[in-house]
Amino acid sequence: MRFYPVTFRHWINLTQNLLKYSFSFLLLLIYTVPTIAQEQGTFSGSFQGNGNFFIKDTRIGAANTPQYERQLYGADAWLNLNYNRSGFNLGLRFDLFNNSNLLNPQGSYTAEGIGRWFIGKQVNKLNIMGGYIYDQIGSGIIFRAYEERPLLIDNALFGVRLGYDISPDWQVKVLTGRQKQQFDTYSPVIKAVNLDGFIAGKNEDSKWSLSPGIGIVNRTYDDESMQTIVGTISTFSVTDSIAPSFNTYAFTLYNSLTVDKFNWYMEAAWKTSDVLFDPFAEKTNRDGSTSLGKLVNPSGSVYYTSVSYAGKGFGITIEGKRNENFTFRTNPFVSLNQGMINFLPPMARFNTYRLTSRYVPAVQELGEQAVKFDFKFSPTRQWSLDFNFSNINDLRDNLLYREFYTEFQFKQKRKWILTAGIQFQQYNQEIFETKPGVPLVNTRIPFVDFLYKLDRKKSLRFELQYMDTEQDFGSWIFGLVEYSIAPRWTFTLSDMYNSSPTKTDRIHYPRVDVFYTRKSNRFSLSYVKQVEGVVCSGGICRLEPAFSGFRFSVSSTF
Repeated sequence: MRFYPVTFRHWINLTQNLLKYSFSFLLLLIYTVPTIAQEQGTFSGSFQGNGNFFIKDTRIGAANTPQYERQLYGADAWLNLNYNRSGFNLGLRFDLFNNSNLLNPQGSYTAEGIGRWFIGKQVNKLNIMGGYIYDQIGSGIIFRAYEERPLLIDNALFGVRLGYDISPDWQVKVLTGRQKQQFDTYSPVIKAVNLDGFIAGKNEDSKWSLSPGIGIVNRTYDDESMQTIVGTISTFSVTDSIAPSFNTYAFTLYNSLTVDKFNWYMEAAWKTSDVLFDPFAEKTNRDGSTSLGKLVNPSGSVYYTSVSYAGKGFGITIEGKRNENFTFRTNPFVSLNQGMINFLPPMARFNTYRLTSRYVPAVQELGEQAVKFDFKFSPTRQWSLDFNFSNINDLRDNLLYREFYTEFQFKQKRKWILTAGIQFQQYNQEIFETKPGVPLVNTRIPFVDFLYKLDRKKSLRFELQYMDTEQDFGSWIFGLVEYSIAPRWTFTLSDMYNSSPTKTDRIHYPRVDVFYTRKSNRFSLSYVKQVEGVVCSGGICRLEPAFSGFRFSVSSTF
């Protein structure tokens, strides 16, 4: 009898907190804002949920984490609610993580609460927003507040944004706040100002336009962060000592020039001296010993450009980038994908096939110089050809990544589609996966994809890929069969087989998926056995361990 009142009160407290920060918050605002006669508001939202059921498999390395050893289950969920009325825009998101491995693939994270809320109002030419804000300046090189759920990146700015329309073609915005850290915020304060414009020819037949812009971002350390930095520097020798500053500034200039079918985007950014962690720099300690990894205080720069032309039946895009010491974070002690204030555009092709996407280069914030070329050619509606070349070096011209990719596609009316191609890669595993002493990974990957439509609703699709390599795990074969019954059911069966292993025995990595779609709801249930590898989303990558078990996911919009 004594246990019941305690549990009940605990439940009541949780319920009151949820109501306090969610639905009561929204309802209070909804019914207190001024309304226009007869005007009604609109609700919209979405839900995404994932559940993982872990099955230990020491043979592939799916072991030695809390989930495999004792928890056996993990879940992630996001519920979004949005309301619009009388020029007001209100939003709320509830986040839940139970034994989740998204934050750290080797760890377990459990928490729940309000992951985002915001209030916005358009007042004539002034746009006001407060709460958790997603935004960016230019291409995001100096500032990008964004979300990538597959890697649990949520760099929303918790603060205020004001945007003002100077004219129909010119806008200015200012932002200030602190960056989100799961259900809390980092202490350093971020401020930004951005001016965007549009200039076009005055004649109606004019085919040119300019879209210039300028942005400035400032990050100010709090006293506690500065004390931690100074305390760390005090362990260095006098020759390695640096003088940190409370304030760091980043500047960017960008412009997009469009002339008929030609487009040229360019952006240059600079950052004042900033304390950052260089894992490859040699450090001399006070006692005279040396080790790798230390705090340094350099300035940084980024130069990025993209030129594209789209003609009849073909298109060409060329990109180039050079960045040096452009790690811009809330403080130098956050690691992996946490605390990033900015976003550096990736310079490798986004591949979708299982083996062609196995080795993906993560952007090297401390320094890289890269070029990417893409050519698409479609002489008829039946034929298409895609050729891509990427090359990424460090600032000493050491090769980090190189890729040749070519793909052709043939469509036989509405009956079948054949896609085939080949990819060649060189991948610096020592840098991208911090595996010292390993050689460059060289791969050759031919692939074929065949889709056959049995009738208007049913189709069969086959994939076959082969990776030829003597490095890392060795060569692989991947095969997939997919059967679809539009618009609701999809069934897939695939296997990834280590045909010429260098580290383990010959192992099969099977996968079975069932997808069901009903209007705006989508469900999936999968059995997965997956090899260790790099997982990327939006150009941000991390190394993840092997996985063995079941996955269930639900997504819905309303």
